[in-house]
Amino acid sequence: MQSSERYWRACAPIIRASLAGTLLWIPASAGSENLPATSWVDDLTAITEADWGYDLAGHLLERAGFGGTPQEIQALADTSVAEAIDHVVNYEAIDASVLEDFDESSVWDPGMDPFPPSRAEAVRTARADGRALGMDVLPPGSTRRLQPVVDKFFYGLRANALETRRVALWWAGRMVATPRPLEEKMTLFWHGHFATSETKVRDYRKLLLQNRTLREHATGNFRELLLAVMRDPAMLVYLDNGQNIKDHPNENFGRELLELFTMGVGNYTEDDIREASRAFTGWTNDALEFRFDRDKHDDGPKEFLGQSGAFDGDDIVEIILAQPVTAEFVASKVYRFFVREDPSATTITGLASVFREADYELKPLLRAIFLSRDFYSAPSVATQVKSPVQLHVSTYRKLGLSRAPTIPDFNAQTRRLGQALLYPPNVAGWSGGRTWITPATLLERGNSMRDVLFPQDPESFGHPDRRLPGIYARVAERLAQGMNITNATRSGDSGSSMLADADEEYNTRYGGYRGYVLAYERVKLVPRHSADFELAAIVRESGAATASEAVDHLVKRFLRTPLAAADRQELVDLLADQIGSRELGDNRAGLETALRSVLYVVLCSPEYQMG
Repeated sequence: MQSSERYWRACAPIIRASLAGTLLWIPASAGSENLPATSWVDDLTAITEADWGYDLAGHLLERAGFGGTPQEIQALADTSVAEAIDHVVNYEAIDASVLEDFDESSVWDPGMDPFPPSRAEAVRTARADGRALGMDVLPPGSTRRLQPVVDKFFYGLRANALETRRVALWWAGRMVATPRPLEEKMTLFWHGHFATSETKVRDYRKLLLQNRTLREHATGNFRELLLAVMRDPAMLVYLDNGQNIKDHPNENFGRELLELFTMGVGNYTEDDIREASRAFTGWTNDALEFRFDRDKHDDGPKEFLGQSGAFDGDDIVEIILAQPVTAEFVASKVYRFFVREDPSATTITGLASVFREADYELKPLLRAIFLSRDFYSAPSVATQVKSPVQLHVSTYRKLGLSRAPTIPDFNAQTRRLGQALLYPPNVAGWSGGRTWITPATLLERGNSMRDVLFPQDPESFGHPDRRLPGIYARVAERLAQGMNITNATRSGDSGSSMLADADEEYNTRYGGYRGYVLAYERVKLVPRHSADFELAAIVRESGAATASEAVDHLVKRFLRTPLAAADRQELVDLLADQIGSRELGDNRAGLETALRSVLYVVLCSPEYQMG
């Protein structure tokens, strides 16, 4: 068999899975043969020292973080169970000074607060006040008097979008480099729970502030986290609570607090939503600061969840936390994120009891989950579809990288797979689970892994954060040819460049073009670099001397479940064909490329999509 034929045979599992669709997609081998079987399902009893070992430690790092190298897993396995869980959960004792703060581009100026919700609103303010977004309207008789304001509005949109992507890349870098993986994993969990998107907030500063708030309270007290989020400027803007005033209550804030953040559908009434919303009237923000506007607050009596009083927002939170269903709802969501989708009622009741008895401290809940036999039972191991973010971050961590590569672009890769950090699809966050996988996205996952292992030369594609969309690239080209603004921004190619500019207050398309240009001048360029690793060195350091041993190391390093014997043999034969020997040799030409080709097949496999 030729090497190319063997390569396609090795790729067959992902092709079969793609054609089969998603209903029967989960690989039959899910669950490691070295881990306990179904007897531990729904058993919250703590595992013992006799149970602890490499496979359980690997599973813990996979779920409580983003996976690890064999050395990291072995180091955890060599400790006691109590020490291992303490190392993961009580991460504050671990030095994280290696992680850098976000390097801001300083794209914001005071005149941009508060940023208008639309171009029309920016123009309305400019007409009324003669100034908006820190820009003066041009004197009467000037061409396009409102153009500076329109340019500034589009600059704000573009600069914030670009800077938000830089924040997302910074966060991805933290996930890859952090010595405290649970801290970032919980921050990611809360980002999906308290979902807030740049598409509406339009202020990277608020999203960065929220990200830091979620990290600060990641494994602390849920009450404190909830109160902090309820006062968070990004959330206040995202859920329109600035419009929630005593004469005209807005129910968005109160509804999502009950439905998505604390209790879940069916555990409150529409009247409870209205009364909770009244309690949060006057909760607003001045730019990055929470502000309570007493004049807009409804301090009248309220009826909420069977209690009466002149409640404010803090009172509402306390009443919610007093409901047993709240602990069950939050514990259930944490369980589904870390363990599996189908917890029994008994399991959730037991975990909720731990949560409530700890007065909503999160660490006792997490410790109970990570210590439980249920967490390590067969249905809980290698059965969770990795989110796009986890897919990439876990790949980088298993390669032993100390920073996230920017070739390929992290944001572009995960967005293509359905998950862009700081851009959840709606207030409910990402659905997760099997929704991450379709025939199309499964193939795209393979493509994204190819781009990591065989990256493009940066000179061949330039900087993705400096490209003008086609419509604005044409404007730039026409302006360079000497056309005036009117002709340069015409929809078609017709029109003489000799025509005078139209008599208009502003040109929207030109404003959009100028927004990009100004943003590119201010937003710092993302340095472009590919993943820094040498796979041949990694394999040799494992002690592998043959094609068979090399494949076994790659499988052990990257998969939480063993490959079928036939699939493993295909990989061994593929590697042997590509290097022309069953022995790796000392300086065999092409070994790096051959190993990357084999690893590509591993990373494309259905088994690798599971963690």
